[in-house]
Amino acid sequence: MQDVMDYRRSLERSRLSRMRRDGASVFTMQGREWDLLPGVFAPSDSPSTQIALDLLGLAGPAVTARGSVLEIGCGTGLIAVTSALAGCERVVASDINPVAAENAELNAERHDVAHKVRTVHSDLFDALEPGERFDTIFWSSNYVMAPADYDYEHPHERAYVDAGYTAHRRFLAEAPEWLTPGGSVLLHFSSRGDLVSLLRIAGEVGRALRMLRVLPVQEGEHEVQHMLIEVAPRHRQPFVPGQRTREVPRQGRRG
Repeated sequence: MQDVMDYRRSLERSRLSRMRRDGASVFTMQGREWDLLPGVFAPSDSPSTQIALDLLGLAGPAVTARGSVLEIGCGTGLIAVTSALAGCERVVASDINPVAAENAELNAERHDVAHKVRTVHSDLFDALEPGERFDTIFWSSNYVMAPADYDYEHPHERAYVDAGYTAHRRFLAEAPEWLTPGGSVLLHFSSRGDLVSLLRIAGEVGRALRMLRVLPVQEGEHEVQHMLIEVAPRHRQPFVPGQRTREVPRQGRRG
């Protein structure tokens, strides 16, 4: 399992994905076509976006959703736009890669939900309005840990690895402050990441982690566990390794 956790493997996947694309293109997912700009994480090159949709309950045509959503690391905006199409009234799609924010805007326009989806170029929460609050905050994270001193060679690599889990630490610490009362912070993580470090960081910043769903996915010769984790103040029910529940986030319940 150590080889699938190796950050160099993920950086190679990023490099190969960039090499395959030298111009804008279109891919199909969820029965819809989506714009893809060069330098943006390609959902067609990795199973993680479809897995995130499955974990959230947003896969399929009969999904309904409600409330306001902030998606961190939106990439092409596929999850943000799908949330709006499913019924969410207000969606903010944020990405540290400025081209990804542009890409998400293109897809909101393509699917006629630009009136509900706002895109921002932002390092996590930095570019949000101070008073903004959301019912659901979701991040399909770059769960593979790179060394803390790793120097990113291309913005695309940030979709694959997190140097020293700096972004994960900030997300765990800051995300709950942007919730409406009763809202949920949801993290898509994986056994390709360092769960022990994630748990340690959560404790250090005063957060509890609670497993909502686990989806095993075969990746080559390895079975990788993809997880939907709720981030909450420490007084909430803590995360228990191996615990599984059938709870589905509010935005993904079927009507």
